[in-house]
Amino acid sequence: MTVEEVQALAAAIRQEVARAVVGQEDTVDLMLVALFAGGHILLEGPPGTAKTLIAHSFARALGLDFGRIQFTPDLMPGDIIGANLFNFQTSQFTLTRGPIFTELLLADEINRTPPKTQAALLEAMQERTVTIDGESLALSDRFMVVATQNPIEQQGVYPLPEAQLDRFLFKQSVDYPDSAQERKIIASHGAKTHAMAPEQWGVTPVADAARIAEALAAVAQVRLVDEVVDYILALIRGTRDVADLESGASPRAGAMLAGAARARAAIDGRDFVIPDDVKALAPALLRHRLILSPAAEIDGRRVEDVVTGIIETIEAPR
Repeated sequence: MTVEEVQALAAAIRQEVARAVVGQEDTVDLMLVALFAGGHILLEGPPGTAKTLIAHSFARALGLDFGRIQFTPDLMPGDIIGANLFNFQTSQFTLTRGPIFTELLLADEINRTPPKTQAALLEAMQERTVTIDGESLALSDRFMVVATQNPIEQQGVYPLPEAQLDRFLFKQSVDYPDSAQERKIIASHGAKTHAMAPEQWGVTPVADAARIAEALAAVAQVRLVDEVVDYILALIRGTRDVADLESGASPRAGAMLAGAARARAAIDGRDFVIPDDVKALAPALLRHRLILSPAAEIDGRRVEDVVTGIIETIEAPR
């Protein structure tokens, strides 16, 4: 597959998702980058902003198996990955696979479950395997986590630890639609008394496992010249020298930014990365990896503002 074919595939996926989801184009674009970069994405936004519908429609357009876990305070790790259960008829233990054995997993309201249960996703998101009673079991090569959380409620939630956040390629803020989009939502969705599945909106698969694998191979061939590598390095190291930040980005963040930039270039039909790819993705890739200093928090600074300042300070290659 060529990068032009990757671009066409991305456009087809966008078109299918748009049959069910009004607006949220930036979120869908980031999900496409995450898919082609082999990463995961965390969607943060108030209820009713189509986070679940976006994930379900995305999986439908890609022809991926879709699984959903509603995270709750009483959810246990075994409820996610599965367990070996004793069968009294055969007097043997039988492996019962959990809902994590899918291709696109929606981790709904992931911050409503304790860290012990959140940790059940760590191995799966990093290595695409899970371990049950000492046995390592492989997940799909296309395994992708789309997690959601509500930024408004503070009671009954467990903030994601740094190790968990670092597994997500992007953290995207899903905001309310503009007036025109909201009017269209009311007109089209308001006639329904219940939420409709993506297929009922006409979303059909435009990809399969083979095409996704070909797209991933094409993305891996996108060129990343030394000047852009040095630019990524400067941005990452620049986060460690800012007084407003208590903790900067890790080397892993730089590697993930390079991979994401390759994916964005391919989606745009280019076989080479440009600095604008890095600039466009840096805020969503860094906002959940950086920790503000106490003084910056008191002053009301935002991580996004700090990242923007770093990007403006460091000169991009020409």
